[in-house]
Amino acid sequence: MDQCVLLNADYTFLNVVNWKRAMCLIAKGKVQVVKHSERLIRTAEGLAVKVPAVMRLIKLIRTLYINRVPFSKKNVLIRDGFKCAYCGGEKRKLTIDHIIPKSRGGKTDFENCVASCRSCNNKKGSQMPSEANMYLKVKTYQPTIAEFLILKVKKLGINAVLRDLGVY
Repeated sequence: MDQCVLLNADYTFLNVVNWKRAMCLIAKGKVQVVKHSERLIRTAEGLAVKVPAVMRLIKLIRTLYINRVPFSKKNVLIRDGFKCAYCGGEKRKLTIDHIIPKSRGGKTDFENCVASCRSCNNKKGSQMPSEANMYLKVKTYQPTIAEFLILKVKKLGINAVLRDLGVY
């Protein structure tokens, strides 16, 4: 496991950091290790040090809670699971498609944009999906911060670790 879970002082999930950054935080005395992983790092002096799996900050930091996830191509792709909303294909070259085209007054927001492969996007063009005989396989919605944190935790495969600690 190259990633280490970083918790706030009140055991709320903050982020995931690289193991090198985790070792720096330990050396500076800013974190307390809650759980170690099985991975060992050998130092130049020949010492073997266990890499932490979960760390907790010693001092509580206040996090800024925003109401909404900011709109971006990356966030739309994350919401749609990196799959085309029309054909369901997991292609590398995904674009953003406006359900109601911009030429017809469609807005650029989470409710009107979906991930689409280039071929489906070109096929639809500036038509409505029903005019092009294309139908959405996903539901469009404005995601919340909590949903994005859950997706990130699942993607990294650390949800079992957090569940064991009672955090998630």
